[in-house]
Amino acid sequence: MTLPPTPRRIPHTITQLGRTRHDSYAWMKDDNWQNVLRDPALLRPEIAEHLRAENAYTGSILSGTEELQAQLVAEMKGRMQLDDTYPALPHGPFFYQTSYSAGAEYPVYKRYPATAPQAEQVLLDVNEAARGHDYYAVASATHSPDHTLFAHAEDTQGSEIYRIRIRHLDDPATTIPGVDNCSGAFVFSPDSRFLFWVWRDEHGRPARVYRRRIGEETDTLVYEEPDAGFFAGVEATRSGGWIIISSGNHDTSESWLIPGHDPQAAPVCAAPRRDGLMYGLYHQRQHFIILTNADGAYDFKLMVTADTAPGQENWCDLVPHEPGRYITDCTVWSGHVAWRERRDANTRIIMRDLAGNTRALEPAEAAYDLSLSGGYEYDTTALRYVYQSPTTPRQWHAHDMVTGADQMLKQQEVPSGHDPAQYRCWRLMAAAPDGEQVPVTVLGRHDTPPDGSAPLLLYGYGAYGHAIDPVFSTRVLSLVDRGWFYAIAHVRGGSEKGWNWFLGGRGRNKPNTFTDFIACAQTLTEAGFGAPGRIVADGRSAGGMVMGAIANMRPDLFAGIVAVVPFVDELNTMSDASLPLTPPEWPEWGNPLQDVQAYDLIASYAAYEQIAPRPYPAILAMGGLTDPRVTYWEPAKWVARLREHTTSDRPIMLRTNMEAGHRGATGRFDSLKEAALIHAFALWAVETAAPK
Repeated sequence: MTLPPTPRRIPHTITQLGRTRHDSYAWMKDDNWQNVLRDPALLRPEIAEHLRAENAYTGSILSGTEELQAQLVAEMKGRMQLDDTYPALPHGPFFYQTSYSAGAEYPVYKRYPATAPQAEQVLLDVNEAARGHDYYAVASATHSPDHTLFAHAEDTQGSEIYRIRIRHLDDPATTIPGVDNCSGAFVFSPDSRFLFWVWRDEHGRPARVYRRRIGEETDTLVYEEPDAGFFAGVEATRSGGWIIISSGNHDTSESWLIPGHDPQAAPVCAAPRRDGLMYGLYHQRQHFIILTNADGAYDFKLMVTADTAPGQENWCDLVPHEPGRYITDCTVWSGHVAWRERRDANTRIIMRDLAGNTRALEPAEAAYDLSLSGGYEYDTTALRYVYQSPTTPRQWHAHDMVTGADQMLKQQEVPSGHDPAQYRCWRLMAAAPDGEQVPVTVLGRHDTPPDGSAPLLLYGYGAYGHAIDPVFSTRVLSLVDRGWFYAIAHVRGGSEKGWNWFLGGRGRNKPNTFTDFIACAQTLTEAGFGAPGRIVADGRSAGGMVMGAIANMRPDLFAGIVAVVPFVDELNTMSDASLPLTPPEWPEWGNPLQDVQAYDLIASYAAYEQIAPRPYPAILAMGGLTDPRVTYWEPAKWVARLREHTTSDRPIMLRTNMEAGHRGATGRFDSLKEAALIHAFALWAVETAAPK
């Protein structure tokens, strides 16, 4: 029998706000962790050896699934269009496009003249750029407004420390100096002479905006954010009229304006920050359209003001607030504005012309996702959107906002075959302990009976107001086609039912997220989707926090739990202000360094702190060595303490990607291996490790 690693325990006591806690695995956090993010080879040997031993143990326990994993990868790959091309986006004299060659891990960015589609020009072949790197990711890639330059931000460690590379499209031999230590965000000035980019500090916070004249190596500081809890960003309006510097946290935002015709001008604050006020600016003709929660509009509204008078005192309602209609985002053209709104976990798109006439896009499926798509042009009547559902592959559309004509530009192909009629999607409501109705989306085959005999994979997130939309996934079909149900628990902490749905699972309300997830599991089993002990729960990042909590609260419900880059050492992380995301996260969870109530609340649900002798289910935790968001030692410590306390014989496993960070493998085929491992674990947990 394979034995798990037995890491040493070093007594370590922490006293804080009159409270004391013990952490025998604190040594797993390398004191040199910031440099490890940049160079994983610097990891202390003892820690590296332990992580490799954990990987070997996981591989040994799941060795019987290797053939299954290979089969799952083949199935998932068979559903992918290997030589795929996405709809081209027009911009002036060119069309810009992204495509994949057969067998390629990464995309190719290219363009062609509108008058000569055959004269294709490669702007960036990510496969070539990634050559020689164990990890490679592009955060953003775009061309300059005058079409002479192309820039992309690359990360070669997974640490989200980006370098911007710039090339001259008309003279590729010309060397243009790049930018180091970038957050990944950048924008060209409307005149294409300058690059505005965001610098990240030693804690990984996007803290400053610099301006650089193209071709030079010196930078001018344009904006510096003094608040350690705020992130800075930069963008240009589609109109080209303004460069907008934004700064904010999860509660409050602020924008600074630079005229597009004068990119060297000092930024001017549009509306000074006020606690709880969030707003974003979109430019149309001589006006700004503002998406904001001002005046108590907790589900947001649209307002308007002259671009010469951007202060809040001048804002007037354009689309008034309507409780229960959460406006999530907005796009502006010269003659139209469109916004996406969400009601009860489904979305629709509304278009409005200058005269106030509106038109809506609203599909009729029980659960689906409708989203505004990107574009470059301002003087156009064409709206791009994407439609999909758990049963319907993605469709890209162009909609004429004047005539109403709708053209499907592309539908996602499933080469191995996909018949939507063979599948069924349900939308259920689960009653939470406090009476709230929690939406649940379920996918299954028509021939899989909801009688409790089929196992269930239940996914959840529930944080930051991020909604988990019911999209089409070729990967989950490998489980569904094996007679499983797949479900999404739209728990509080997300925004599926509006901004108050987010607030209802945040801060002092955070426990609602965990009890919502458990209520969803119970409701599903009562309706015949899965059964207690035959459910595998799945959560990533902040969703991993949910996995840690439910493992402590209701281990009996689950055959297995998958926790990918899981935030499970909440109390220690939120008490360490040197970590990249700690100060910005205090509004989300509370500050246990200064607030006793926040300390006690976090301690009451923190996955690591609440571990006790219990019959834990089989657990697969997955981390990334260079992850700056959820550091590698969180899942490592969690797994070690779980093993120390579990009273069951079901394995608790850790797999650390030694060459990647928060997002795992970036190649489209390499990422299939991680998905296959998760699915194989789920199948194994129900068939082999479920409680008898």
